Amino acid sequence: MSKVAVIFWSGTGNTEAMANAVADGAKANGAEVDLLACADVSDVSSYDAVALGCPAMGAEELEDGEFLPMLESVEGALPGKKVALFGSYGWGDGEWMRTWEARCGEKGITLACESLIVNEAPDDEGLEKCKALGAAIA
Repeated sequence: MSKVAVIFWSGTGNTEAMANAVADGAKANGAEVDLLACADVSDVSSYDAVALGCPAMGAEELEDGEFLPMLESVEGALPGKKVALFGSYGWGDGEWMRTWEARCGEKGITLACESLIVNEAPDDEGLEKCKALGAAIA
């Protein structure tokens, strides 16, 4: 059984709703899942797969008060694991996700599936895509 961490930061609840659906998708595929707020994460070395969720902030950037410091602290443990990225946005075209994907590439982190972005709150289709992302890394 694979062990999956679904780690997220959410300001409005949209990315948290996505995280719950990602966790559901991984569990439905037999994974042992820990759903964690980024403030509760210090080590990811015991996980086989990690899904990271963060909404677009400011000028399409990652949240820098809690999420970015946590990401910086665990990035070194992510190469070799199944990693997936997700998040919601309210404006722009997803630039923050492309920048985040490029950052992962620079750090030697291979993404296990296509990253998922949802405008505002995830609708039923968006939640199904979240579950599929969870299934992909389970």
